[in-house]
Amino acid sequence: MKAGPSQEEVRQHNLGALLRLVHFDGPTSRAVLATRLGLNRSTILGLVGDLTAAGLVREELPQETGRAGRPSLVVRPESTRVHVLAVDLGVERLATALIGLGGVFLDRRECPWPDGHPQDPARVAAILAGFAHEMLARAPAGSSCVGVVVAVRGIVRHPDGLVSLTPNMGWKGVDFAGAFADRLGLDVPVLVANEANLGALAEHRRGVGRGSQNLVYLHGEIGIGAGVIIDGELLRGERGYAGEVGHMTVNPYRGRPCGCGARGCLEAEAGERALLEAAGRDGRLTGADAVRSVVTAADRGDVTAREALHLVGDWLGIGIANVVNLFDPDLVILGGTLRDVFLGSAAQVRSRINTNALAAVREKLRLRVSELGADTVLIGAAELAFSEVLTRPLETLTRVSEQRQARPTTPSPSVPGPTDVS
Repeated sequence: MKAGPSQEEVRQHNLGALLRLVHFDGPTSRAVLATRLGLNRSTILGLVGDLTAAGLVREELPQETGRAGRPSLVVRPESTRVHVLAVDLGVERLATALIGLGGVFLDRRECPWPDGHPQDPARVAAILAGFAHEMLARAPAGSSCVGVVVAVRGIVRHPDGLVSLTPNMGWKGVDFAGAFADRLGLDVPVLVANEANLGALAEHRRGVGRGSQNLVYLHGEIGIGAGVIIDGELLRGERGYAGEVGHMTVNPYRGRPCGCGARGCLEAEAGERALLEAAGRDGRLTGADAVRSVVTAADRGDVTAREALHLVGDWLGIGIANVVNLFDPDLVILGGTLRDVFLGSAAQVRSRINTNALAAVREKLRLRVSELGADTVLIGAAELAFSEVLTRPLETLTRVSEQRQARPTTPSPSVPGPTDVS
C-alpha cells in the first residue's frame, strides 16, 4: 500500500497554498485564510509565522474598514523579498518588467524593436539582458530573483521552450531561452512561452477570467493566438502547440496568404493586415494605433472603415464559433488589438457566432475584452515565473540563496543597449 504524504510534505503544500492565496487575492485575514484553506487557526498561525520569517508575507492592520472596534490583522504578500523577470517580445516593442509577489510592478524598461535586423535572436537577447541588469541592480536590497519568463509571438515547444516558428519574425528552431540565459548569468530557470498562453494565465488569475474554470483568451496583433484554460489548467497539448487557432483554416480556396505558408488562416483573414488593407490603409503600417484609427473612423461614419470591420468581424466570429464548438468555454476574452476590433464589430461577431456555433455551447457563452490591457502578457509571464516559489516557497528560497552564495563575485558583463548593438 502506498504511504500517504508525510507531515513535512503536508506542511510544504499548505505553505504554498497560503502564499498563492495572498499572492492572488491580496491582504487576507487569518480567519478568512483558515476558512478558504480548510485549516484550523493554530495551523494558519504557524504557516503565517514561517512565511513571515522567510520575508514572503507580512501582517499589518488593514486600510480603513469603516467598522467600529479594533480591526483584525491581515496577511499580505511582501513584494520586495522575491521578484521575477517578465519579458515580452511584442510586435511593436521589447518590454521587460521586474514584478514582485502580489503582482506589483517594481520596475520596467521597454523600447521599439531595433532598426535593421530585429529578427536576430542574439541582438534581441543582448538588449533585453541590458534592461534586466539595469533593473536587477536597482532591486531592493536582499531581494531575490526566482524566475524568468519570455513571451514570444509564435509556436513554442514545451517543456524546453524551443521557438519552433515565429511566422512574423522569421525565427525557426531558435533556442532563445539559452541565448538569453547566457546573457543574464542568473542561476534561475529561464522559460520561453507563447504570448496567448501567458495572456490566458493572466486573465484567468488576475483579470476578467477570475472565477472561470473554462475560458479561451484570443490575443491579436499581426497574428492571432489562443490560450485555453480547461478545468482551471492551461491546455498545452503533446508538444505545447495547442491553441494555435490563428492558423486554423477558415477560407481555404480564396483565402489570403498567411505567414505560416498556408492560405486562409484565421489570422490572415481577421488579423491587423486584413483589417487595414480592407479599410484602404497601408497594410505594412500595423500596430495598435493603426487598428484604433480604423475603429475611430468607423465610429465617425467612414463607410470603408465600417465595411472593413464588418468583414473582419465576420471572419473573427467564424473563428470564435469554431473555438467554442471545440472547447465549450463559458468565457472568451479578446486581448491585444482584437480588443479594439471586437469593440468595433461586436454585433457582427455575435451574429456569426449565433449562426455557426452550436446552440448548446453558446447558451451561456460570455464574450469579454481583456481587463489587463497592454500589460496582460507581462503579467502572465510573471505568473508563470512565480510557479516554483508559489508551490515550494521555503525550498525555493533556500536553493536560490545557496546558489547566490556559491556564485563567483565577478562584475556583470558589459551588455550593449538598443542603440549600440554591433
